[in-house]
Amino acid sequence: MEPTRLFEFIEFQKENAPLEKAFTTKYNGSWKSLTSSEFLEQSKAVSRALVSMGIKAGDKIAMISSNNRTEWSVMDIGLLTLGAVNIPIYPTISSKDYEYILNHSESLYCFVSDQEVYDKVKAIAKNVKTLKKIYSFDTIEECNHWSELLEEGAKTDHDETVAKMRDQVKPEDLATIIYTSGTTGVPKGVMLSHHNVVSNVIASSKRLPLTIGQASALSFLPICHIFERVILYIYMYNSVSVYFAESLETIADNLKEIKPNVMTAVPRLLEKVYDKIYARGAELSGIKKTLFYWAVNIGLQYEPYGQNGAWYEFKLKIARKLILSKWQEALGGNLELIASGSAALQPRLARVFTAAGMTLVEGYGLTETSPVISVNDMRKNYFKIGTVGKVIDGVEVKIAEDGEILCKGPNVMMGYYKEEKMTQDVMSGDYFHTGDIGEIDSEGFLRITDRKKEMFKTSGGKYIAPQVIENQMKQSLFIEQIMVVGPGRKMPTAVIQPNVEYALQWLKNKGKNCNTLAEAVGEPLLKEIIEKEVEQHNIHFGSWEQVKKIQLTPNEWSIDEGHLTPTMKLKRKVVTEKYSELIEKMYE
Repeated sequence: MEPTRLFEFIEFQKENAPLEKAFTTKYNGSWKSLTSSEFLEQSKAVSRALVSMGIKAGDKIAMISSNNRTEWSVMDIGLLTLGAVNIPIYPTISSKDYEYILNHSESLYCFVSDQEVYDKVKAIAKNVKTLKKIYSFDTIEECNHWSELLEEGAKTDHDETVAKMRDQVKPEDLATIIYTSGTTGVPKGVMLSHHNVVSNVIASSKRLPLTIGQASALSFLPICHIFERVILYIYMYNSVSVYFAESLETIADNLKEIKPNVMTAVPRLLEKVYDKIYARGAELSGIKKTLFYWAVNIGLQYEPYGQNGAWYEFKLKIARKLILSKWQEALGGNLELIASGSAALQPRLARVFTAAGMTLVEGYGLTETSPVISVNDMRKNYFKIGTVGKVIDGVEVKIAEDGEILCKGPNVMMGYYKEEKMTQDVMSGDYFHTGDIGEIDSEGFLRITDRKKEMFKTSGGKYIAPQVIENQMKQSLFIEQIMVVGPGRKMPTAVIQPNVEYALQWLKNKGKNCNTLAEAVGEPLLKEIIEKEVEQHNIHFGSWEQVKKIQLTPNEWSIDEGHLTPTMKLKRKVVTEKYSELIEKMYE
């Protein structure tokens, strides 16, 4: 039987291809796994405990976790079984935002991962009238532990009630409200039904070449984001063993321990991996150095399906054997598939990772579309570098007159919670306005060119698509982050955060010893070399699009400081405000 409600995915796994290691998390240095059956039993215990706590269909339960872990998924399935609504919250946002979301969603309970998150919630708990209690996954002295639910749920008194509530959950019922961090304004609550997400899981699964019951995955992108959450449901549905990384800092070690076959990533992480490996080439000498750069350059020319001809395929075989295979080894050795989303992927990354034997596919979607609209797939000629693939089954896309991508299908959200007008503003009949500009080529591949609301006009009336320029510039090893500015100005300019590690090492090689980014930015040599890098990349654009001046920022851009959203997208308004003086200096 095909699942129609989210909690049925684990039931489907248990019946069709049960796993010995369905979900695995590391506790105190050792990995602990739950079988498919154990996971299902724990989620049932959670359901029974929630019934005893008085939870009814439609009640809201918030979850805030600094890292992905088995407990989060067990809680998710347990509360969804009752028709309750999961409110996932980004751990890195401020206490003030916690307060807004908990109040706006009217959450009754909040489950947190650790002491830091607990302290932030505790600080505002008295301002949330609906909040009854906080539970934690880690052991925190003054906080109730989530295992209390498992103990309460060990009693089977509520089995009949749970079964009745489960049967009453309809596919069209609300399953989750995801508050998008957004690049401006207060968070918006995106309402997604069971059917929204289930339809997306099943349609997206057809594009991921996963061998049922025989693959393992590493999960580390924030589970509060719909991208990783849907991927976890896909893993459940396809019986893929899930291992949760300890943290972003331990990904490299966890990859070597687990040796997964598949993982998801965001472009920024892949850029960092590429830059780190490429920088190692500079440390080599003689024939080793020559061979390294030769192999990388072969990888950067990669096209699928032998489009480059037999001679190129022969050279690629040698490059893989000598150099590129080591990239795969560095990421565990078994990695065959990386699915990238959340932001635009540079084509060079898709080429070189795929050339190294790790097919890197880019997909596209939004929280409001549950999220997948399109995705690449190496099979059936569904893979084209520089595009976000073909639209998935059941979803329709059309391009509006102004180039905006409109989407229609079972994946389109129910609306924004308590925001009817805001919902109406993004809908034209059944079509959702994505806010992205794109085109569909003659073969049916979708290409994203920019964010509609991020495009701007110079004072000369010329349109600038900043994201395209920024992606090109970020190919420089010197540039970690860049924001192109210039609405209503005579020319585009850019504020740039240099790559700290690379910049400091480069300056050291030039006889300039700097310990911090602020010191490095004070060295005229660094600005000169970055200006040259910008000039080299400017040749890809028309004269009106070229970045004419730059300023370097003395500090790193981060999620905590508000420069970036939790999915590493630029908060343009915040960056503009923080560096207003630097921006004005470029136009003096």
